[in-house]
Formats: sequence, C-alpha cells, structure tokens
Amino acid sequence: MKVVAVTACPTGVAHTYMAQEAIEKECRKRGYECKVETQGSMGIENELEQEEVDAADVVILAVAISIEGEERFEGKMDAGKVIQIDPGEVIKHPASVLDKAEKL
Repeated sequence: MKVVAVTACPTGVAHTYMAQEAIEKECRKRGYECKVETQGSMGIENELEQEEVDAADVVILAVAISIEGEERFEGKMDAGKVIQIDPGEVIKHPASVLDKAEKL
C-alpha cells in the first residue's frame, strides 16, 4: 500500500514531527510505501508532488491548522481516500489510523 501524508500543528514544532515519525514508523512496520510532508516552523519539508498524491492508495492529513496546497488532495477526497485527523491522535494511535486507512 502507498501512503502519503501531511502533518502540521499550530506551532509547527513538536506535534508536526512526532506525527510524521509515528506514521512513518507504523508504515515501515507494515511494509507500506510512505512519504510524509511536514508543514512546520521550518516551512514545507519533503513536499509531495502531485504524481505521488495521485499514485497513493490513501492520504492522511494529520493537521490542526489549514495547510498550503490542500487542492492537491481534492481528487482523493472525492474518491473517499483521505483521512483527516488531529496530529495528537496519530501520535497516540498510529496503528488504528492505518487500520482505518486499509479499510478505505
């Protein structure tokens, strides 16, 4: 399974990167291909290209603020392949988030 994600929190520091780590770790554990873009205090890092979004099976938006480039995910939203969740939930329960992603 191919997973792409964006993580962002209001301060753009701790939760942004903790959520990124939680998603990447759980994907590695399951053998999934994964790329996580962070929108934090350092700006956008590891930016997702439209081709990567289009090729993904699921998009996880672990965001507590509005993000730049949200229009990239409209096709996946229309197809019901996007999970929008608070970064704190991903940090606490990454396995259940990916279980939900598998069911999409």
